Parts: sequence; C-alpha cells; structure tokens
Amino acid sequence: MTVESAVTFTFGRDDLLRTRFAISPLTELVAATYVVRLPHLFPEHRPWVRDVAPRAAGLDLDLLFAVNPLGRTVWPNFQAPPPLRPHPDVEHELDRVARTDPAVVRADVRRAFPEGVPVDAHPFLDTTESAVASLVNQMRSFWRATFEPWWGRISDFLEGEIGARARRLVAGGGHTAFLGLDPVVTWDGRTLRVSPVRLRPRDVDLGGRGLLLLPSVLAFGVWPRVDAPWDPALTYQPPGTGDLWLADPAAPGALAKLVGRRRAALLRALDRPTSTTTLAQTTGWSAGGVSSHLAVLRRAGLVVRRRNGRQVVYSRTATGDALTR
Repeated sequence: MTVESAVTFTFGRDDLLRTRFAISPLTELVAATYVVRLPHLFPEHRPWVRDVAPRAAGLDLDLLFAVNPLGRTVWPNFQAPPPLRPHPDVEHELDRVARTDPAVVRADVRRAFPEGVPVDAHPFLDTTESAVASLVNQMRSFWRATFEPWWGRISDFLEGEIGARARRLVAGGGHTAFLGLDPVVTWDGRTLRVSPVRLRPRDVDLGGRGLLLLPSVLAFGVWPRVDAPWDPALTYQPPGTGDLWLADPAAPGALAKLVGRRRAALLRALDRPTSTTTLAQTTGWSAGGVSSHLAVLRRAGLVVRRRNGRQVVYSRTATGDALTR
C-alpha cells in the first residue's frame, strides 16, 4: 500500500485569527522562470509567454535559473520570501532579498540540494554576497521584461481573489478561507492537510503564527512553504487565471467600447484630481456635458468628487484606475 506524502498545518486557538492573505511579486517572478522555460507545460499561459519571451531571451539569467532549477521538487526559498505586507512593491521585496543574511542563503541552498550543490549554484556558497547582488539585478531585469506590462492586470486579478475570500470570511467565519483552494487541500477544523505533495512529509505546528495564503497567477498547483526562518505560507492558484491573457491589455478602444468614448476619455484624463471646468477646457466639450458624464461615472463607482476651496474636483477610484489600465 502506498502512503501519500502530505504536509499538515496544525492550528492552535489563535492561528485561524492570524491567517491572512498577501500578493507576492517574487512568487510570480519565480514561477515565471519555469513557465518561460517550459511553455508546453502551461498552455493556459501561452499568450503571455508569446508576448514576453522575446524580451527575456537576451537577458543574462544564469543565477536566477540556478536557484530555480528544472526537474526538481525542492528549490531555495530565499529569492522569494513570504511577504511581510499584504501588497508589497517589487522593489521592496528585491531589497529584502538583497539584505538576506549570507548564512541563511548558504543554508537554504544546501537544504535545496542535499545530494550536492550543482556547479551553477556554487557562487551562492563561495561568493555569497556578490552572487546575491547579481541575482537581484537579474531578477529586476527579468521583472521589467516580463511583468511590468502586465502587473496591473495580474495584481487586480489577485486583489479580486483576496476580496472574494475576505467577503466569505466575514459571512462564514475563519474556516471559509480554505474552501475551494484546491482539491488537494482539506480542512477538518484544526488541521489543514495538503496531499499529495511533491515534498517530503511535514507536520507543522503553527504555534500562534497563523498561515499566510498567497494566491498566484503563474505558480502551478499548491505549494506549502514550511522552511525556517520564514513564516509558514501556502501558495495556490485561483481559478480563471488563463482568462487574464485572452485580451491585449493595451487593445485600442477597449475601454471606449465598454463605457463610451467620451466617458473613457474623461477617465483617462483624471490622472490627477481635476475640476469640471478644466476638463471642459481640455476636451473642448461643454461643461454641462462633462458634468453629465461624470455623474454617470460617479454612480458607477469609477470616480469620486470632493470640494477643493471653491471648486469641486473629480478623481478616479481604485476601480476606475483598474478599468483604465
């Protein structure tokens, strides 16, 4: 009889209350290193790969690929530590990687390669600080080539996933955070079990730390994060990620087709708070017409208005920003 490998997280009294969500730019970046090298395994991401692969092709990524090796089920974690903020900036996360204790880097690399560290990863043992600095530069270049054009769309999708689960938490209680994460994840009220996994079996007592849940577009399957010195985390892929690539995010006219040409133009014009009079002057439309369109956008939750001295100024909401992108 074959016993399935499993990772279990045991929750104490406070751990459910301390379970939280975050978006991890570096988790997406690490996952992307596999997608661009093995695109045939990820057909749902083919449009994204087709767009970004030419820009990444000429980059020097030897160290990035060395710590994200193909054909393995375990790899170093220091290049994508679980976030400390719900929605961190990628530069903040890269700075965390750059400041990783060299002893932690060496221990993490040795843990990932118990049979012996391959030659291409030796710089992380022999010249740790300079290797990490070079790795961060490669990660930044890779990010700019593959994610900057798409990050607004990706982060909006992940924010939507977190928002949906947050509403479920309010309505149904803490345990609902785990409903529908993935068929391999089960919850019995005290223990969260991930089985089968391509890792060695682990039993993790959360001990008041809670569990960090990381929805990811490009990460495949469910991946428990259980190695010290980082807090426990679980990366999972929400449904519908392939739909992100169905339309070109810069497709001309897409916004205008949705809300109308003039309202689309007004949304784009609100990069900073602006009055009706100024909008009328810059567009050449009547102040009454501009006011009418702004009223519709305001009722739809795409803009807000506030008084600034004697003027009323309008600005986009977060939803308006997302729609404009």
